[in-house]
Amino acid sequence: MTRVHDMGGRFGDGPVDPTDRAYPPRAEPWQTRALTLTLAAGATGLWNIDMSRRAREAVDPKDYARFSYYEKWLAGMADLLVETGAVSREELASAGEGLSQCDELDPKALRAEAVPGVLARGGPADRDSAVMPVFSPGDAVMTLRPAANRLVDGGHTRLPAYAAGARGRVLRCHGAHVLPDSNAHGLGEAPEPLYAVAFAASELWAAPEHPRDEVVLDLWQSYLCPA
Repeated sequence: MTRVHDMGGRFGDGPVDPTDRAYPPRAEPWQTRALTLTLAAGATGLWNIDMSRRAREAVDPKDYARFSYYEKWLAGMADLLVETGAVSREELASAGEGLSQCDELDPKALRAEAVPGVLARGGPADRDSAVMPVFSPGDAVMTLRPAANRLVDGGHTRLPAYAAGARGRVLRCHGAHVLPDSNAHGLGEAPEPLYAVAFAASELWAAPEHPRDEVVLDLWQSYLCPA
């Protein structure tokens, strides 16, 4: 059974609006503060981007379904703050009452003037790796089934459920990149080859509107086997 966030190909969630932006407009002050808190907390180095994705996916399904975009961010961050020991559940519940204000920021704190540069640099995930590519452009491959983390039972993975067990062809190798399945659980970056793989729409969907369309997914080598 797929998790609540893995919505690709699922019925009953309504139409996708192609005019939606990747990051919803921050129309209310609290939404801007949610983004600010996420950046500031991430700058502490207590977790990585894959851990933050894992935390958002782990939000209770009932809450995940009713929370807005930035509410999901805040819920995941709150869980990570407790998980890493940065704050206690009691401190979160107190809404900051009784907490003293520091006169000086921690040296790792993200200053306002540094934010544009941090956002511009992003977080590159390409790495050197001893794991050699085993597939080449044009190779036929199959994705593993089910779409599951093979390192941690029930853990984070970037293989979408709708593509599990599907046949595709390799378009290119992007080089070695951090493996989310490992990095999301503090097991190390474990970089391995990452491929762009093309799947026919008819391979993924029962009744595609345009069967000859293709879906291209970036997939790690451990998600694939020869077709």
